[in-house]
Amino acid sequence: MITRTTRLGLLAATLAIVASACSGSATTAPSGTTLKIGLVTDVGKLNDQNFNQYSWEGAQDGATKIGAPAPKSAQSTVSADIAKNIQAFVDQKFDVIVTVGFAATSDTIKQAKANTTIKFIGVDQSPCVTETGDNDPNFGCKGDPAKLLPNFQGLSFKEQQPGYLAGIVAASISKSHHIAAIGGTASVPAVPNYMIGYRNGALSVDPTVKVELQYVSPAADAKAFADPAGGKAFAQQLLSSFKDVDVMFQVAGSTGNGVLQAACDAKIHGIGVDVDQFLSTPATSSCTVVSAEKKLKNAVSSAIQQIAAGTAKGGALRLDITTDSVGLSPFHDSQSLITADVQAKIDKAVADMKAGTLKACEEDAFGYCKNTKGQP
Repeated sequence: MITRTTRLGLLAATLAIVASACSGSATTAPSGTTLKIGLVTDVGKLNDQNFNQYSWEGAQDGATKIGAPAPKSAQSTVSADIAKNIQAFVDQKFDVIVTVGFAATSDTIKQAKANTTIKFIGVDQSPCVTETGDNDPNFGCKGDPAKLLPNFQGLSFKEQQPGYLAGIVAASISKSHHIAAIGGTASVPAVPNYMIGYRNGALSVDPTVKVELQYVSPAADAKAFADPAGGKAFAQQLLSSFKDVDVMFQVAGSTGNGVLQAACDAKIHGIGVDVDQFLSTPATSSCTVVSAEKKLKNAVSSAIQQIAAGTAKGGALRLDITTDSVGLSPFHDSQSLITADVQAKIDKAVADMKAGTLKACEEDAFGYCKNTKGQP
């Protein structure tokens, strides 16, 4: 016989189950093996032998390691495609959306706020938000993205650190004491971060060295990051103006692949960026001494694995040399250029940066170089 007390208990249990189910539909993510993962590229091709490609390889690696289906990609030909591509993945109910590049930050923040059950990974993005969790174009950053956007991991890197190390190499191997760096645009903080670090690293070993810092475009457009032919022409123009430059660092995505080609054609040394370009861009391996790397594949893969494990933390995640997230690539065929003295200088700089006794540049509150124009 079911008493009134029993009926009330059953009713309470039923309501608890319903409440739990409703709550779970809003907060519980699918298991790692069922996560649908999509990646939206920065402006340019997916297989750009650089930033997009290695982020994509990270998404693929992360999916494999958690046993999820193969991820999907959406290529952004122009900046306006980024928002459309993110929305398409949202509409298709993807569980994890990776967006690549600084230019995608505001669109990623907007979607993360509107879709709290979707996990977002922003590569090269450091979310700056208002008290209400909206993108802050004025960079007041009064809101805490870790609390307001817990479903958004903003992966940013201290590019000035590998840039500094690349500068040590450049100044050490230059015979003319005149080196250069060509960036895609100063409007993306990562670019001047690399270049300011490069200048400072060079000056640390050779106070007399001249360092030319030039940018291809004022905007984060295809000209800046997806135009190898334009990058080659830009570099050739620089070399015609400064005929004794004998080391050139590219910080311009696939536009910079053209910069490396110009360096090879001029029979001077080139330095790659973001990935090991000796391996990723074999057409210019003959003159690529080293690359200033971000461990993009590892960073994206790790972020996906953390989501699957339920350990992901939202907000601005600043990755640096202490987490082995940035550094120099191997020297490959150029190892003979690196004397014991040069290697000792590199090793000391790494140790000092890890110890916190060396800053690759003067940093602002967010860990970026203060001088965004990249000039002395």
